Formats: sequence, C-alpha cells, structure tokens
Amino acid sequence: QVQLVESGGGLVQAGGSLRLSCAASGLTFSRYRMGWFRQAPGKAREFVAAISWRADSTYYVGSVKGRFTISRDNAKNTVSLQMNSLKPEDTAVYYCAAEGSPSSWTPSSAYEYDYWGQGTQVTVSS
Repeated sequence: QVQLVESGGGLVQAGGSLRLSCAASGLTFSRYRMGWFRQAPGKAREFVAAISWRADSTYYVGSVKGRFTISRDNAKNTVSLQMNSLKPEDTAVYYCAAEGSPSSWTPSSAYEYDYWGQGTQVTVSS
C-alpha cells in the first residue's frame, strides 16, 4: 500500500520560511518522479514544483522561482520543499504526489501523478 505523508505545514508571517517534507512508503521511491501541488480555498489545484528520479532536473511554477527549492533523498524516501520569503498568496493546502511512468512526463500536469498525500496546511499571515 502506497502512502505519502506530508508534514511541516503551519502558520508563518509574510517573509518567513517553512520546510515541507513528504515521506513515501510502499513504492520504489527512486523510480518515481515527485511533485508538490497546492490548493487554496475556492481555487483549482496548482502545480508548485517537481523533481526527477535522480534530482538532476527540477521544475517550478513561475510564482515560486527563486523562493522555493525542491529536493529529494532517495535513501530516506523523502521529498522536501523549502519555502522562503513566503507571501500571503502562498496560503494553501500543499500536497506531494508521485509519478511512476517510465516514459516522458509533464511535471505540471496533476493528471500524470499516480499517488497523492493527504496534504498539509500552510498559512501565511500579512
């Protein structure tokens, strides 16, 4: 049974930092590309960042480039999202997701991901 469990969310003031982690189990982690998505109230789920199998490629939505960093540790089956210079518009539930296709992928497409975590709330106050 595949499980993705996010942690590290919370309440932070604008300009602050948070580090989200996602622990994966029940899958061969190194064979899965990993992504982070977020969903704010009343809005569609949005791509945030993604990382390839061996972490040699990373992808970001424009609004977080230079502020967020995605990383992974294949030995520990974890993927992380370091979020700096947080803004109120970053407030959302953040989800990690795993994509296991051996073929090419579109990192920003939620439809391509096979497994999802339950989400962790990030709230940025102004």
